[in-house]
Amino acid sequence: MRIKTIKWLLLGIATIIGTLLLAVVVSLAATDCGNRNLVSPVIEHKIDSLLHELTLEEKIALLHANAKFSSAGVARLGIPELKYTDGPYGIREEMKRHSWQPARITTDSATYFPTGTALAATWNPELAYLYGAALGSEARARRKDVLLGPAINLIRMPLNGRNFEFLSEDPYLNARLSVAYINGVQCQDVAACVKHFVLNNQERHRSEINVTLDERALRELYLPPFKAAVIEGHVYTVMTAYNKFQNAWCSENIFLLNEILKKEWGFQGFVVSDWAGTHSTYEAALAGLDVEMGTEREYDSNYFARPLLAAVETGRIDPAIIDDKARRVLRVMFACKTTDTDKRSYGARNTPGHSKTVYDVAAESIVLLKNTGGLLPLRAEHVQKIAVIGDNAVRKHASGGFGAGVKAKYEITPLAALKQKLGDIVHIEFTQGYRKQSAIHFRQGIQRETNDNPDIFLINKAAEVAASVDVALVFVGLNHDYDTEALDRENLILPYEQDRLVKTVAAANPKTVVIIIAGSPVDVNEINRSAPAVIWGWLNGSEAGKAITDVLFGDINPSGKMPFTLPVDLEHSPAHALDTYPGQHMCVEYKEGILVGYRWYETKKIEPAYCFGYGLSYTSFHYLNCETDKQLYHIGDTIQVKIQLQNTGDLTGAETVQLYVHKPESSVLRPAKELKAFQKIMLQPGETNAVTLWLSASDLAFWDVTTNNWKLEPGEYKLMLGSSSMDIRFSKDIIIE
Repeated sequence: MRIKTIKWLLLGIATIIGTLLLAVVVSLAATDCGNRNLVSPVIEHKIDSLLHELTLEEKIALLHANAKFSSAGVARLGIPELKYTDGPYGIREEMKRHSWQPARITTDSATYFPTGTALAATWNPELAYLYGAALGSEARARRKDVLLGPAINLIRMPLNGRNFEFLSEDPYLNARLSVAYINGVQCQDVAACVKHFVLNNQERHRSEINVTLDERALRELYLPPFKAAVIEGHVYTVMTAYNKFQNAWCSENIFLLNEILKKEWGFQGFVVSDWAGTHSTYEAALAGLDVEMGTEREYDSNYFARPLLAAVETGRIDPAIIDDKARRVLRVMFACKTTDTDKRSYGARNTPGHSKTVYDVAAESIVLLKNTGGLLPLRAEHVQKIAVIGDNAVRKHASGGFGAGVKAKYEITPLAALKQKLGDIVHIEFTQGYRKQSAIHFRQGIQRETNDNPDIFLINKAAEVAASVDVALVFVGLNHDYDTEALDRENLILPYEQDRLVKTVAAANPKTVVIIIAGSPVDVNEINRSAPAVIWGWLNGSEAGKAITDVLFGDINPSGKMPFTLPVDLEHSPAHALDTYPGQHMCVEYKEGILVGYRWYETKKIEPAYCFGYGLSYTSFHYLNCETDKQLYHIGDTIQVKIQLQNTGDLTGAETVQLYVHKPESSVLRPAKELKAFQKIMLQPGETNAVTLWLSASDLAFWDVTTNNWKLEPGEYKLMLGSSSMDIRFSKDIIIE
């Protein structure tokens, strides 16, 4: 016991030192290169000279694709092609220049990073920076200039097939993580491309659907992550969404692109369409689109190719508009040093450092949902035989489904990691439990075909094996037939009758641990009823198996927090409760307004299965002595909130302190809780440390639709600190005067 305590003490000290060093590295890196502004007198002078030398045809060549993943340069002036790559969670394999077929070369493997919701579950901006830096480095090693990520659309409704790529259901959490991610990428001389601007919150009919909502919801929920990416992250490129907003395609929406993005926020980079997401020449050019990517036609037939040239030559489009677009592209090229390769980052791929970042993100993302009786962590010395059950114990998730995948250099599955860790100490018996009975097809569009008839033989075999061992580990969840671009799910039910498998195995062995491998919400009701211990393990990258194994056996104390709400019933979620999904006549109205995610559940007093921000630990934390620096604040003031956090358990662990706010008396509807700050802190057993959170008084404002501006109402506000949106430990009242 003493040896184990010393081990945890040393681990805690090492972790604290590592965290401090990480914070210093991140701070220095962000200061040095993460916040580079695109505009400088020297660069603008160079661009002026180039624009004077470029012909109209050459300028327009900069504004559209000349291959599947590149746009043209101008060789005579030393301007190279601009090369793009998919990569929210890993650099896509090389494609043939003019088709969607893989190039099938042997030098394009990459590190597979945890997907978006996994990154969000860490609640750790410092890790998000390292994640972005590693991605940017891998992009440079493959000679790419623009990384098509991060994807930061809100998780508005749980069935969205692309939720796994996004981050969370909260705009503040999305903003903090995306700014760090962008800074990391762009410090490697690669342009991040934040996407999809804006309101891409469902995949069903995504290329036709028209989204309508009031401007308050737009301003308070859907725009803030993009605003932070532009103003704080100085992101170099922005990708438009496929959908329409207020009857205008996002790629030709004057209000979104010109009025908000470029004029209000001062965005100086270029706006690029999603692939085949452009619908016009004149309207898109005037609305603020700068670069058109993707076509199934000849590239010269692109809206921004010969048709754009003709529009200028006939006087329909002012040449100054073309100059502005070319200037924006050239700014990004100069920022990424594409014309000064001697000073440009060379990059690296598949390095031990990148693998460590993947492991660290995966380990910090894992959420302990349930641990009845302290079943976890497991101790190898107390276990002789383990059953490992389920397809997700052996399935690799780097690729599959529709959209961008990763040709992973390696991917450690849970079964492989368990065998590597336990060796001959513990006997491991694997049984399939269920089989993948689904596939994505491309007949007359993208379709998912599935057969969910239970395989009774596999279920009974799993129960038989479970009954003969000390502990049963059941790996369930989704795969990329369900967590996939272009298709939403029909419901929250686990496919392939996995609920039946869990119930049967848990009945056979009361020491059953369920590990959910998924990037999106699923129905966990049967799992909660049946299993004493439940872990959410995500689509967690090349080191996923190792991270989950280390959490199961206590080498890592879980510290992940849920980035989205898990409902008891699909009909409890706002889009479904109000019958607004998938919309009617290709139009969807966001009737829930500002009440998305936990804002809805908290305000409507609906009990979820697991709330936003929820996550257990193998240790325990006590919140003490909450105080603010004063009680009365004015507009422009910074509000400081302090709390003492104590680790009251026996193990070193990390806790994320979350600060929510509410205005009890307001002239407009305010959510019961809104996340406004958070901090993750690591503590040794018995250690107490101060946690200080800051927010501006202006952060308490709402968007007033009558004045079309932010309004900070005077009066009382409630500040709430806790471990999740529902686990509030302290409340403090302040006054805004």
